[in-house]
Amino acid sequence: MKLRLLLIFLVLLAVNPVKAQDASFSQYYGNPLYLNPALAGIKVCPRLTLNYRNQWPQMGANFVTYSAAYDQFVDAISGGIGFLVMSENLADGVLTNTQASAIYSFRVNLTKSLTMNAGFQGTYIQNKLNWNKLIFEDQLLSAIDNNLPPTLESPPDRMNIGMIDFSAGLLFGYNERLYGGVAVNHLTQPDNSFYSNGSSNLEMKITAHAGALIDIRNGLKSGEIEDLSISPNIMYQQQGEFHQLNLGMYLNIYPFVVGTWFRHNFENPDAVIALIGFQHEKFKIGYSYDYTVSGLTNATGGAHEVSFAWQFDCGEKTIKQKAIKCPRF
Repeated sequence: MKLRLLLIFLVLLAVNPVKAQDASFSQYYGNPLYLNPALAGIKVCPRLTLNYRNQWPQMGANFVTYSAAYDQFVDAISGGIGFLVMSENLADGVLTNTQASAIYSFRVNLTKSLTMNAGFQGTYIQNKLNWNKLIFEDQLLSAIDNNLPPTLESPPDRMNIGMIDFSAGLLFGYNERLYGGVAVNHLTQPDNSFYSNGSSNLEMKITAHAGALIDIRNGLKSGEIEDLSISPNIMYQQQGEFHQLNLGMYLNIYPFVVGTWFRHNFENPDAVIALIGFQHEKFKIGYSYDYTVSGLTNATGGAHEVSFAWQFDCGEKTIKQKAIKCPRF
């Protein structure tokens, strides 16, 4: 009964005119194009990234998110291109969200040491509602031996909605060791209400992120993959009245990476995140677990997340640009 009531609450938030919140990844640098469109092409050579996240697996009506992305730098247009596809399955299929994005990022070398990327993203979003999976109060009150009668609630006039969305971002890299950026998603705040006479706009999401890559032996000097390095990081996100802060650090002991973060939602602490990863010049794979410390406690099962990336060769063509170095997870 408690699980059903929770499911009703979550789904009503989705179908009524309230504000939605975007999916969040713990390994946010492991899904770079979702974090900031300005990150498209920063590795110069072609790159493929895959991500999977399962949040609250013990609740039954969990949240599962998949994403796949490709990006590379193209000399002819002095910037990076990227393509991102995402799919969310919310509350065991009650609501599904699918997104497809095309991204372009333009690079400017401001000084010998300072580089800037400006990214622009166009996205098509489709939301689908499975009305038959909803459970309403009148069904629970009239249930006999766990057999639910049909609901008297009227379904919305739209079960499938599509919308066009736009986002933009900036990324700065200094001396190939310091990096930071800001991204704004849902610039046009499209309406995603299932009711034609309703209004449920996607709130703008603002993301700011920064960090450093520090070789323990040589400090901030250059080097592609350090045998021993640390990378402190911070990320702040705001969407409507929702605020979130991530603080943490990576420790690179090549070819292994470990990391830990604390995620705080301002209203209450959210989770402690632990990561273990394996990286190579051509690929990386990482696993992270979110241990819930909020009022929900870890009875939800926390969250499991897996990331994978493959770095392709640039080929025989000479690339004039240098990669902007950010963490791989």
